[in-house]
Amino acid sequence: MTCRNMKSGFQATSRNRSRMRFEQVGQQVLGIHDLWLFVLSGLVFTVTPGPDVAYIATRSVQLGWRGGAAATVGISSGCLVHVIACALGLSALLVASSAAFAIVKWVGAAYLCYVGITMLLSRPNAASAESAEGARPPSLATVYWQGALTNMLNPKVALFFLAFLPQFVAADGPHKGLALLLLGLIFVFNATLVCLCVAAFAARTARGVRQSGRAKLWINRGLGGLFVYLGTRIALLQAR
Repeated sequence: MTCRNMKSGFQATSRNRSRMRFEQVGQQVLGIHDLWLFVLSGLVFTVTPGPDVAYIATRSVQLGWRGGAAATVGISSGCLVHVIACALGLSALLVASSAAFAIVKWVGAAYLCYVGITMLLSRPNAASAESAEGARPPSLATVYWQGALTNMLNPKVALFFLAFLPQFVAADGPHKGLALLLLGLIFVFNATLVCLCVAAFAARTARGVRQSGRAKLWINRGLGGLFVYLGTRIALLQAR
């Protein structure tokens, strides 16, 4: 028993030392500081109810865990594009250029409103209004690309990473771009794990809903309303 305790203590000490070495390397080489606060803040942002979580939960209710996972991976892909853009300095250029910002903003708003209105106007087959075939479910590829494009074409996501990530990188850091990329990857990785858990929970608690064609139809329309709302918010967004 004593040997087991000693072994457990040794493993815990090793993990703590590894974590400390990682933080020291991040501070000395990349200029990253307060990594623990960054991870904690990122998790808080992720679990806060918002459009991304609502989209993942709704797709999980509608299509099961696979649908929620496809939505999660799509949203994470969109975030990853903005992380890379932030690390390369492209997000700063986007915000600085009123023309580029307006183009991305209006393209994103138009896409979201188009998808949303299409969902709101969807109709069940006349002969199957009461059946489980009332609303044809989208493919996993469609779910993925909707999640990805929702974030890729949203300038607000670019503004978030541009404001959030630099707070944990020293102003005189030798490799700011690499530090921003590393922090962004950590954020996306943690957010993906949390959202997969959300998808699993939503899918497990809504098994009965997926058997109702009418419920599927109203879920689809609810998503349509969410997309129109997001499109309207993006259209009203101003670069700071």
